[in-house]
Amino acid sequence: MRTGVLLVNSGTPASLETRDVRAFLAGLLGDPRVVEIPRLLWWPILHGIILRVRPAASAKKYAAIWTRQGSPLAVQSEALRRGLQQALGSDVPVALAMLYTGGTSVRDAIDALRISCQRILVIPMFPQSCGATTGAVFDQVSAAFRELRDVPALEFVSGYHEEPGYIEALAASVRDHEAHQGATRHLVMSFHGIPEQFVRKGDPYRAQCERTAHLLAQRLGLARESWTLSFQSRFGRARWLQPYTSETLAALAQRGVDSVTIMCPGFAADCLETLEEIGMENRDIFRAAGGKAYSYIPALNARTDHVLALRAVVSRSASAPTAVADGTGALACSG
Repeated sequence: MRTGVLLVNSGTPASLETRDVRAFLAGLLGDPRVVEIPRLLWWPILHGIILRVRPAASAKKYAAIWTRQGSPLAVQSEALRRGLQQALGSDVPVALAMLYTGGTSVRDAIDALRISCQRILVIPMFPQSCGATTGAVFDQVSAAFRELRDVPALEFVSGYHEEPGYIEALAASVRDHEAHQGATRHLVMSFHGIPEQFVRKGDPYRAQCERTAHLLAQRLGLARESWTLSFQSRFGRARWLQPYTSETLAALAQRGVDSVTIMCPGFAADCLETLEEIGMENRDIFRAAGGKAYSYIPALNARTDHVLALRAVVSRSASAPTAVADGTGALACSG
């Protein structure tokens, strides 16, 4: 069977227009995987308050990182898709889809692959598996398959948080950055946060973030006191995974660590949360607390070693059991 690869990222506003930012936020925050509040309670808050106030403020943040080509996440995700396509060759088509606007939908990307492929390998662009991200990709893929009569074979990659090539690519990005920018006293590995209750319900995300961080520190030969794992991007009033990145940076500066390097290993491509929140907001927090040198390491994006890490994921999956959808749209194993 000919295999097609489907990369899926979260999405991004199609433009800086407030209406496009609102459409993206509506999709993201309207997904029950992302906000686990009963719809009867959440819908009035989302549509009556948040989507009236937040889009304009978010549009200003996006404007600070927008490029001539458009959203960094869309640009870098497409560059990564092209790199993987080149690495795999023309016999393995590679498509890119976005969960919440800003690109081709999951359903349209699947339809495009089905023209020439009898098997689809789905790779969510989230190294650490989480219900709010990986689970959301599964939901949309499953929904698309539910409507099909000619159902292709399917394999779903739930994560690659300890893939050797991925860890080595992260380590190489640190070494490359230090070679050009110089080393600092401390490395902060900042992952996107999720509510603590998600983990209590069985989400593997925190454990996988910790595994990635420890493998990376080991690969770099870092002493335990020279690096910190933290979590960013809190939303709402619930208690999220800790330590929080902003508080971690302030505490480091206050205890005399005047130079830090920060990276975001959980982001396959640079986006608002890395370039604006980490690259700008948290830099200001660190400096306001007494810190001096602050350096952000870009996400892996379309680096050659990142492409090769994903190629290894595809190659390893080539001989793994596949899955097919049954009549209800649920996925069942198939040898």
